[in-house]
Amino acid sequence: MLLLILGVALWCAAHLFKRAAPGARAGMGDKGRGLVAVAIAASILLMIFGYRMADGTFFWGRHPATVGINNLLMIAALYFLSPGPRKGALFHKMRHPMLTGFLLWAVAHLLVNGDTPSFVLFGGLGLWAIVEMVVINRAEPNWTPPAKGSIKKDAIFLVASVVLLGVIGMVHTWLGYPTFG
Repeated sequence: MLLLILGVALWCAAHLFKRAAPGARAGMGDKGRGLVAVAIAASILLMIFGYRMADGTFFWGRHPATVGINNLLMIAALYFLSPGPRKGALFHKMRHPMLTGFLLWAVAHLLVNGDTPSFVLFGGLGLWAIVEMVVINRAEPNWTPPAKGSIKKDAIFLVASVVLLGVIGMVHTWLGYPTFG
């Protein structure tokens, strides 16, 4: 469990570093980008290995209803993680579509994974997304939304999100985590 906790903590620290210590980050120049990228890559590896090795109390598992809700939330999460909200007409005024998508991803995974390692991984990353939104809003209170796009772009990115969910589902099934029931 320690690797998993370290991975989540490193992910949060690497992403919040720019806002928490702007002077230190600015002083690093372009080298800082590489160091942050390495920290994020290391955090992902720690989370993968830590999650696979972690044991913990089991509270709930997959249920046909939660699997269906999970998949619908994942379509929404993938859409918000895509360029759709910024280039489309429906959500162009949303300030943090990617972080919202990340939060939806975390909630969707908690619905079907009710064990302690999942609480640490998905709960921790979901909390990070919320904290990141708050920190960005406080650091940069003035924000101008992008120009309104077309509904056609929304439709294109929604279809792409459904296709991507199918691909992700196949990879999850290959790894031993069946996605579609």
